[in-house]
Amino acid sequence: MKKFLALTMSAVLMLSLAACGSSSSDDSAANDAPATAGIAIEGDTIKIGVFEPTTGENGGGGMQEVLGMRYANQVNPTVDINGTTYNIQLVEVDNQSDKTAAVTAAQSLISSGVVAVLGSYGSGVSIAAGQTFADAQVPAMGASCTNPQVTLGNDFYFRTCFLDPFQGTVMASYAIEQGYTKAALISQNGDDYSTGLAAFFQQAFEGMGGTIVANETYQTNESDFNAILTSIKAAEPDCIFAPSSIATATLLLPQAQANGITAQIIASDTWENETIISAAGSAAEGVALSTFFDEHDESNPVAKEFVEGFKAYLNSDPQNLTLNGGSDGVAAVSALGYDAYMSIYEALKAMDGAETLNSVALRDALKTVSFTGVTGAISFDENGDAIKNVAYIKQIKDGKFNFLKTQSAE
Repeated sequence: MKKFLALTMSAVLMLSLAACGSSSSDDSAANDAPATAGIAIEGDTIKIGVFEPTTGENGGGGMQEVLGMRYANQVNPTVDINGTTYNIQLVEVDNQSDKTAAVTAAQSLISSGVVAVLGSYGSGVSIAAGQTFADAQVPAMGASCTNPQVTLGNDFYFRTCFLDPFQGTVMASYAIEQGYTKAALISQNGDDYSTGLAAFFQQAFEGMGGTIVANETYQTNESDFNAILTSIKAAEPDCIFAPSSIATATLLLPQAQANGITAQIIASDTWENETIISAAGSAAEGVALSTFFDEHDESNPVAKEFVEGFKAYLNSDPQNLTLNGGSDGVAAVSALGYDAYMSIYEALKAMDGAETLNSVALRDALKTVSFTGVTGAISFDENGDAIKNVAYIKQIKDGKFNFLKTQSAE
């Protein structure tokens, strides 16, 4: 664990130094503004923004996150504060899996009068929009945005997932435990999630005695990976770590199979999507990945109740099943989306008795939130990050995601 913490602090320090160019006195002004600022809760409706990609390369995962949030709103549509029952209204925008579009989408949410924001699937768009939320003094609650830079230096961004330094170390630990000593990396240029996670894996894997024999990158929207795969095959790795979008995975796996690659392919949380199995078919068999939740884990009563209710919700409307990838399987990001909504909900409840009801007061309440969520105990550290120390490892077998084990970085 000490090694993991050292790796994490080192990696986060590197990232924070790289991000220094985007910091300014405006950040401090936004974070230290008086409690009278922000957006006030008025009338009997509380608007919560849903800042997610429902189109673009991350549209599939983003939609699954939205489904978890919609279900949470259906279960808890109102909240009582200071003797008033408020209706909670979700205001949804599509950030299009694009950093530029993300800023515009974030600005539209602020203009609509939301007092909190949920999302986003995809660290890059979350980072891009972070300053917009901080400037407006509106708290954002990410669900699966795992890159450290999402919350680093932003007092208005929180999240319910574990972070990439942890996830990268978990997958490196898993690879070493499986006896893999030579790994290849495939990551997407310009994507904070993909390149960041690949770097964390490399640092941890090499720290555990492994060797990176190939480190290949590709461009956004690239569809032909044959040159990359030919180079990797020649390097003879035991395993290939490929943190990528769902769309990339559906293209990469069949091409790896066609190139005769037999190395174990391992991935990260974004690959837990039924679309990958249906699109890649036999090429997806054997892939191992890390994720945040397993619907078959009944050790948590809250999770068991959620799974039963969410499956009923999905099956109540054929469109829900379609948006979920064609089945009623419970994706981890849906569970995280539910927990993200419930984090805001618990903070709203904690404001009962407060004199000031606005987005800044809501941010302050979030810092004190502590409850049992679907994905485990939910509370936040000084950076706004959920305190999590366990990941689930799953493997695609017989066309299904099968739970293998829980994995920590210890």
